[in-house]
Amino acid sequence: MPARLISNKELLSRRILAIDDEETNVLLLANVLDREGYRDVHCLTNPEEALEMYIKLSPDLVLLDLMMPKVDGFQLLEAFSRHDQPDEFRPVLVLTADTTLQTRRRALALGAKDFVAKPFDVIEVALRISNLLETRILYERLRQG
Repeated sequence: MPARLISNKELLSRRILAIDDEETNVLLLANVLDREGYRDVHCLTNPEEALEMYIKLSPDLVLLDLMMPKVDGFQLLEAFSRHDQPDEFRPVLVLTADTTLQTRRRALALGAKDFVAKPFDVIEVALRISNLLETRILYERLRQG
């Protein structure tokens, strides 16, 4: 088996921000991430605080619900992209019950890098999280030359 480009330690040390207005959903995500070994995980149930937390934490990955009151995931995707550097790759994994083609296209057009339908398979979500974090790490390495 070939050597891995990215160590488990490097992957598991990355900062993750989960945003969902449903407490049970963030608890489920927190449990999945904890079980996988991630230690820098931040969960938020108030979408009105999400942009401030995004700027403060500068997460390596965002797990984002779309259907939330007052500030929805689409608005947050737009706001996040305004605060990122043009040459930055900060992935957002959308987790939503709305799986219509229009919703998926809109989320992806606004910068989401992956999309998972609720209810989701926890193993699949864990694998997608790992894949997106690996991509971010490799992108950072390329930028550093």
